[in-house]
Amino acid sequence: MDNENNKSNHEKLDQNQSQQSNNSHSNDFLEQKKSDSENLISENPANEILEQSAEEPPKEILPVNEKKKKNPYKIAFFSLGGIILLGGASYLGYQYYKNHQVVPVIENVCLDTDTKIYDAYKDAVVMVKHKYAFFAKIKGKEVQLNIPEASEETLFGTAFFVDKKGTMISNSHVLQPWNSPENIDKINTDAANIRRKIASILTTDISEDGYETFIASNWGNASSEYNEEGGYHEGDSEEGGGEEFINSNETVVDTTTASGDIAASIPQKSYVSEDEIEVYMKTVDISVALHNSAEEWLPCTIEKISEDPTVDLGVLQLATKETPNTVVNIINLDNAVTDDQTLKPGEKAVMIGYPLGEDLAQTISGIKVQLYNGQISKESDGTKIQYSVTSTNGASGSPVFNNCGQLIAVNFSGLEKVQGYNFGIIAKKIYSVYPVIAGEVKPSTE
Repeated sequence: MDNENNKSNHEKLDQNQSQQSNNSHSNDFLEQKKSDSENLISENPANEILEQSAEEPPKEILPVNEKKKKNPYKIAFFSLGGIILLGGASYLGYQYYKNHQVVPVIENVCLDTDTKIYDAYKDAVVMVKHKYAFFAKIKGKEVQLNIPEASEETLFGTAFFVDKKGTMISNSHVLQPWNSPENIDKINTDAANIRRKIASILTTDISEDGYETFIASNWGNASSEYNEEGGYHEGDSEEGGGEEFINSNETVVDTTTASGDIAASIPQKSYVSEDEIEVYMKTVDISVALHNSAEEWLPCTIEKISEDPTVDLGVLQLATKETPNTVVNIINLDNAVTDDQTLKPGEKAVMIGYPLGEDLAQTISGIKVQLYNGQISKESDGTKIQYSVTSTNGASGSPVFNNCGQLIAVNFSGLEKVQGYNFGIIAKKIYSVYPVIAGEVKPSTE
């Protein structure tokens, strides 16, 4: 039994050795084959590419020039150039901003040049556009008149901000042009004539809602001439018209009797009494435009008119009761020259305003305020002062400064035919109208 087992073990051992020998030959063959393949691949680069393609996904072949290393000197050169260009642009931008920004004015600091005064206060000076017309109040009903003698009018002027509540100072004749000395007599005469004409055509059977239309439609028959019979009657105008009479026929009739019958048959019209009609001028719309704005008009209200006819000043206020943020510097009245006796002929006078209104102010880039300068030419009389600053219609209400940028007057009048003779209300007179809005009580400087 033992011999059989030993024999069996020997057979197995011989069998394993035979397999190992076969495996050894096989491995030698594979190694030889691999070595031959490597030799072939090294000799043929194309085969290398094919071999790699078979074993793994293709790799992107970069252009030769991209394989080269980037030159660090070139990178540094272009980086430095970019930094220099960026720094130069930043510096120029800062200088432009520095030279063009509006710096808040410190009180008691003399601005000393026209340009500094202009830059400081140009945004505080606004252009005023005032539309006004004739109105009639008939039996308590107010209507705007749309007739040839009472067409709507538009006036341009100037005003300037004096606080952060939207309060502005201007002339009373800009805010109420119908009450100015040169206009008041003509306006009153026109109003009286219009009143009589309305009484000559308006009958009591016309409803209140129909007043405006009826007056405009029948204005051609209106007359301001008083009739001897004691009233105004339509048909008295130059255009004629008159009453329509019945033509006589060939039949002979008693003219006395016929006249009585005709008069009795004509319905009698009752006219509105002249005492029940009031005619006056009134603001239709008033608004202001800021420097550099593009036709943007800000609505306002008229708050105060000087009660003294020799003081041509008034107060205007924005409907928002808030001064726009673009106005960096208001024209501070605390820094104004209130002692007018210190203003001497020969000293500088600088005016910022809107002469000729839109005609000069309007540009392709918006509304622009203008600066004019001259000299004080006459001492103050306690209310007004004269200076040789070029001015015309539209500049009414403009602030006038001394050489340091302190307010000395509010421009109000000039001679249209001869330039260089203009007048302003001295600054201390502003307090006669301004405290009503500001709520401040200023001491009298009479």
